Amino acid sequence: MALEEIKRISIRNYLEQKGISPQKENAQAGMYYSPFREDKNPSFKVDYEKNLWYDFGANEGGSIIDLVMKMENISFHQAATKLENICLNTQLLQQPNVPTHSHTNVATSQHTNSNSFSFRRYKIIPVTHPKLIDWIKERKIDLALANQYCREIHYQNRDKDYFAIGFKNDKGGYELSCPPNFKGCISPKEITTFSNGGNTCLVFEGFWDFLSYLTLRKIEKTSNDAVILNSVANIHKAMDFLKLHKEIYTYLDNDEAGRKATELIKSTNSTVHNRSTQYKEYKDLNDYLCGKKLLPVKQVRKGFKL
Repeated sequence: MALEEIKRISIRNYLEQKGISPQKENAQAGMYYSPFREDKNPSFKVDYEKNLWYDFGANEGGSIIDLVMKMENISFHQAATKLENICLNTQLLQQPNVPTHSHTNVATSQHTNSNSFSFRRYKIIPVTHPKLIDWIKERKIDLALANQYCREIHYQNRDKDYFAIGFKNDKGGYELSCPPNFKGCISPKEITTFSNGGNTCLVFEGFWDFLSYLTLRKIEKTSNDAVILNSVANIHKAMDFLKLHKEIYTYLDNDEAGRKATELIKSTNSTVHNRSTQYKEYKDLNDYLCGKKLLPVKQVRKGFKL
């Protein structure tokens, strides 16, 4: 895919998939809280027509490639490749000079204007497709456990049919995942919580990490409360729920975003246990389960505790 095509991928749609919404907007532009830092007032502008961003607080901006490089701390090549994969899977190419305000609500299954980025859900079933079953096995998750928390979602995007594994969030949307590395969302974007009325809460970045925890513990459900962020960008949405608990165990990714989220959770005044140190040689908890090492290690842990 040509570089100019990649740069046409809508910044607004990309941020929406990350759970980041504008605080103010019109047909030409939107103002956001900065995704790079704590922001008391919206200081991050996205020009919908030019498809460019500018952070007034940091005096920097650029294309969607620059945005992904900064948000995920990756190289130009890595960002371009990541965006190319998103584009091929979700048809996120921006329609020039067309504002993209609306999206499909999974509860109503309404089909929005064809110029808007939207998913249309039309079937939700247990996971039965061989490709998705293989994807679950590759993740080292038992199919019965996956079907307890996930569904096979068949949907349309710009009149094209797709299917993926879906994990429901607290507002009725679905987090989507399918091979090789596609991540998406049927809006609304939101966290997923499990409340058992306890004083302890477990925090996971994504549903694969949550399922990995259950697999490692050899249980089908946890007696503790849990929150799955469905993107570390959703951490602020989880803070009120987390503040209800005396003890918090975090199982976030071993990257800068995960570390920043853990530090923010520590501001809840709860006792916070950072469990990412148990799999510090791995990117995340699912990689730990699958044995996909991030760095060479001298010794591999033989057990896994809460």
